[in-house]
Amino acid sequence: MKPVGFLFDPVFLEHRTPPGHPESPRRLKSILDHVDASGLRGRLTSIPVTVATREALLAVHDRGYLDELALPGERYLDQDTFISSRSWEAALAAAGAACSALDACRSGGISRAFCAVRPPGHHAEPFRGMGFCLINNAAVAARHAQRLGYGRVMIVDFDVHHGNGTQAAFYGDDTVFYFSTHEYPHYPGTGAAGERGSGKGVGFTRNVPLRPGSGDAEMLHAYREVFRADTAAFRPDCCIVSAGYDLHEADPLADLAVTDGGVREIVRTIVDACAGIPVVCTLEGGYQLATLARCVGITLEELLR
Repeated sequence: MKPVGFLFDPVFLEHRTPPGHPESPRRLKSILDHVDASGLRGRLTSIPVTVATREALLAVHDRGYLDELALPGERYLDQDTFISSRSWEAALAAAGAACSALDACRSGGISRAFCAVRPPGHHAEPFRGMGFCLINNAAVAARHAQRLGYGRVMIVDFDVHHGNGTQAAFYGDDTVFYFSTHEYPHYPGTGAAGERGSGKGVGFTRNVPLRPGSGDAEMLHAYREVFRADTAAFRPDCCIVSAGYDLHEADPLADLAVTDGGVREIVRTIVDACAGIPVVCTLEGGYQLATLARCVGITLEELLR
């Protein structure tokens, strides 16, 4: 198997949030410490991060919204989403990381990758940021993948929160399949099973809402049965994974009960269903630091398998 890429840039630590905010630089520090201590670092190929271009961002986001994000000064976009002095730089690099990974896949250097980025992205809609997210990293990467020649893109999102921004970006599109498992009802309130797309995109959005308390059994049914079938029918050319680890039973921001073993089986099922095509993971949520670091390690082990 080709090497597995790992993408990180120190600018991700410069996106500063107020004291006590769950989406803090400590999240990435815990991941990096674990990757080093576990010996995983030596098994991975470091891929340089190139910032996302204006063209790449405009394929997903409104021009006026991007101009607003680039304005200097610290401020809240909403009650949860903070912009610090270097957040714009970090967001450009976070969106660029998965694009850089896809470039490396296209050139033949790697076949799978994990992007240890922040700020996260899947709540960012075309016209607004929310839920800790500024730019939709997975959505920007999906459009970049298509510019590289990957015509059909699967985006799979196992964060505990529904990726409303990703869904909104592709709701009427039959070339990008968005598959999401998430706690429901829960923030942001979207992601009902009946949300299946619009126009020519009908049938290319799949939401699998899970009740609070759902655990490994429910989650693995969704991936082993529903995701496998959707992937086989769609026949994607590449897969982008919004990897959110707040689905874990130890996470403080939600109420699912997925274990370490459940995380491993989810990632394994995704990788197996997408055998033979690039798989690029980009970090979303996960707010219990030790659990987050351990689950990223599990993901890396499965990508290396």
